[in-house]
Amino acid sequence: MLDNPNLKFEMINISLKALLVSLVVLLLTACGSEDDIVSLSGNTMGTTYHIKVVRNDRLPTTQLLQAEIDIALELVNDQMSTYRPKSELSRFNKLLVNQSITVSEDTIKVFKEGVRLYNVTGGALDITLGPLVNLWGFGPDKRPTEIPSQETIDIVKAKADIHGFTINGLKITKTNPDLYVDLSSLAKGYGVDKIATLLNKYQVAGYLVEIGGEISVKGVKDDGSPWRIAVEKPTTEGGVIQQVVEPGNMALATSGDYRIYYEEEGERFSHLIDPRTGYPIKHKLASVTVLHPSSMTADAYATAMMVLGTEASLALAHEQNLPVMLIEKDDDHYEVFYSEAYGPYIQ
Repeated sequence: MLDNPNLKFEMINISLKALLVSLVVLLLTACGSEDDIVSLSGNTMGTTYHIKVVRNDRLPTTQLLQAEIDIALELVNDQMSTYRPKSELSRFNKLLVNQSITVSEDTIKVFKEGVRLYNVTGGALDITLGPLVNLWGFGPDKRPTEIPSQETIDIVKAKADIHGFTINGLKITKTNPDLYVDLSSLAKGYGVDKIATLLNKYQVAGYLVEIGGEISVKGVKDDGSPWRIAVEKPTTEGGVIQQVVEPGNMALATSGDYRIYYEEEGERFSHLIDPRTGYPIKHKLASVTVLHPSSMTADAYATAMMVLGTEASLALAHEQNLPVMLIEKDDDHYEVFYSEAYGPYIQ
């Protein structure tokens, strides 16, 4: 989620950060001497970032590198934040039917990946889901005092329309007047990818880039050891490691429904909404970890698989040759499932 000033969203964001940043505890410690590692951190997209870079003689000074990174991340916010009224995305969302806007190549790339993954996941990943998220109280609107009726859900669900816009070059045209696009399921990961690309131009031997728990790693640490990521067990308490992963030159994203929810009339409602039904998800799948060369794509797949559930996610992982770890929770019992492509990453 990008640039969130809303208190409710800040509370959700803090919960997400507690869930996801813990993934990198092993990564951000036990590096070599500070002389050989450049360590950077800051705030962006309503969360924090942490970066470790193996130093070489091509890198600029630490201050200049940090400035370059901050400028790159600010640009992503200016392109894709729904909380900046003048961002490219906000200006698109304000368009009337059949009006158009010319945007950056970055924004077009993320829009197109959203459409591609909507088709690949059978609609489980939908960048036009915003009205349903708001209906269930996980957006700017307040939490509902009663469960929405089927009629209300159907009306709001009709506003989510992946076909409600067209793309022609750098021009996006809105064809559904009720359309509201939210790129938060991809934009933070895209920010990670942008920083990884920035560091690659300096031909560094290794780095770790983490924004709000979305991670991309390359090479090895300065002492030759691999970057290691600790994936949490999906508990509300947190801090319990399920597994340690060595991603190699890959990005990693984890999604779960066990920290952000509310209860109404004795029923638990997850923040993860199934775009196909309009209802919060209801299954035993509690956590999904996905590895992919692109952090943007890994993040989106992790979200989609939380919607799909275990069986359909394993089928999708097999079809797309994705390394995936799924954790189901039934009371205090956990069961772990792996895709075939995940085997080399098990420690």
